[in-house]
This record gives sequence, C-alpha cells and structure tokens, in this order.
Amino acid sequence: MFIPYIRSRIPWILFYLAALFLADLLIYLDSGLPVDFSAAVYFNVLLLAALVLFIVWRFRRETKFLSEIRSLEGEPLSDWEALLPVRPVGLDCVTMELLQEVSRTHRKEKAALQEDQTMEADYTAAWVHEVKAPLTAMKLILDEHRGQPAMRRLSAEWLRLHLLIDRQLYISRLPTIASDFIPETADIQSLIAPEVRDLAAWCMEKDVAVELEGEDVPVRSDVKWARFVIRQVLTNAVKYSPAGGTIRIWTGHDESGHPNIRIEDEGPGIPAHDLFRIFEKGFTGGTGRIHNAATGLGLYLADTVGARLGMGLCAVSEEGSGTAVTVVFPRENEFDRMMEIN
Repeated sequence: MFIPYIRSRIPWILFYLAALFLADLLIYLDSGLPVDFSAAVYFNVLLLAALVLFIVWRFRRETKFLSEIRSLEGEPLSDWEALLPVRPVGLDCVTMELLQEVSRTHRKEKAALQEDQTMEADYTAAWVHEVKAPLTAMKLILDEHRGQPAMRRLSAEWLRLHLLIDRQLYISRLPTIASDFIPETADIQSLIAPEVRDLAAWCMEKDVAVELEGEDVPVRSDVKWARFVIRQVLTNAVKYSPAGGTIRIWTGHDESGHPNIRIEDEGPGIPAHDLFRIFEKGFTGGTGRIHNAATGLGLYLADTVGARLGMGLCAVSEEGSGTAVTVVFPRENEFDRMMEIN
C-alpha cells in the first residue's frame, strides 16, 4: 500500500523539492546571504529528513481507515456496513458516508430482487399445482382404458409431461431447499423402486427393461429430494436407452464405505470431450442434439441438489458403449456432521 500512496503524492513531493531547490538557488545567487556550503547541506538534509518523517506520519494516518476497510474482506455482506470504522471528520468521513450509501442501495436492490424471485417461485408453484389437477383427471381416464394400444402411448406421453411439470416444481423450491429439508433414514432400494414404477409406462413404450440388484443398505438423507436426484439420473437413462435395451441398477457400498447407486444404460454413450461437462447447466452435447427433447437440466439439477444433500455424482462412458452414472451418499456420521455445520 505504501508504493501506491507515494505515487499518489508525487505532485506534492515534487513541489516540495522544487521549493527547496529554489531556496538553495536564491541563497547561492544572493551575495548578501553569506551561507557556508556545509551549512547549506545541513539545511537541505534537515528539510529532506523532515519530509520523509512527514510522509511516513501522513501515510500511517491517511491509510489507517483504508486498512480497516480492507480487513472487512470476507465478512458477510449483511454485517459489513455495521463493521465500518467510525471516522467523524475529514475525507474519511465522506468516504464512509459514500460506502454506507452504496451498501444501503445494494441492500434495497437485493431485497427487491429477492421479493421478485419469491413472487415468481410462488407463481410457478401455484401454476404447477393447478396443472396437476387436470393431469390427475387425465391419468384416471387413461387407467380406465389401459388395454387400448393408443392409450398406452398416451400414458407414456402423459408421464413425460408429468415429469417435466414435477421437475419445474422442484426447480421453484430449490432456493428454499434448506427450509424444506427433513433428514430421514431409509433403505436405498426403497428410494429407487418407486421411481422405477413411475417410469414403467415409458419403459414399456420403448421396450426397455430395468434390472435392480445389489445390497439394500440404509442411507441418511432427505427422502423426497434424494428421490428427485435419482429420478433425474434414471429419466436420463430411459431417454437415451435404445429400444429393447436394458438399464441395470446396482446398489451397495463403494471402497470407502459410502452407500451408492450405479445406473447403467445401453445408450449411445458420451464422447470423452463432452463427459466432463455433462453436469453443467444447459449442456446437451452431441448426443443431446440428436435427441431434440434434451434440455441440459436433468443432470445439472441432480448434481446441484446432490451437492446440497452431501451426495456426489460421477459418470463413466464411452462413445457407443452406454453410460454409467453413480450417485454416492454420505455415510450417516458424515451427513449428521454436515447438518450440524449448516
């Protein structure tokens, strides 16, 4: 900070040195002022030393306020204004007032933005709930005529529409996931089985088989949100599975003792240059462009929600050889420790 301060004071320093040079020049040219050379040198050294001491004193005084402000880096924005140092006089007071005004303006704008987002989320949630009523009625009608081939196709389309609306409801709830969080202990296969049943109509339409095997281990998580994560991964597997293909689901523990779910499909696979981006928002890749229904949101939402639940997602794939996505749950002690921190 000292070098920038010196640079900002260069005009003043140059003015001081020019005045000192002018005084020396006048003493030298005026024969009526008999001054010894040693006395002149002593006079100049004394004034230069005074200049150095003055600069050091002013640096410490003028930058103290700035140093105290810089110490607030990393503090929560809500506490930042209250932690500003008090400077009742001088330019520091003007600077503090400007900072406080900026902080107040920012808080007002943030509050207005949060209010707009809350209204939009409430509107979306209300719209989704309204849409679910006719969807339920449609489901009852479809179930009454399940034996007709056309109705089986309509059931699959109804399911895709239901999944999209349900996902939109979860998206609207995502900002408030902390207040909607209920930790529970459940068997891992009890999280998967309902999702497989819900996707049965779609699997039947595509003639896709689902095999579930492995150890039924207990996991500690929020059941509703954990099922949402599994639903996104499983929906992705059904979407990209070829007709007559098989989705294999394995449950158990990994080498480090974490419960996990591995969902493998026989789809077209993911090129190596796309694999590391599949959890990015909106990324569809070459395979997603072939399937026009791809939105690039499913795996992104699964990864985002999973991170908030302490879950991890990873994918392994080769082009032309299918894709395997693993959902790793935290151990029970890790989950409880994470909840205590939050």
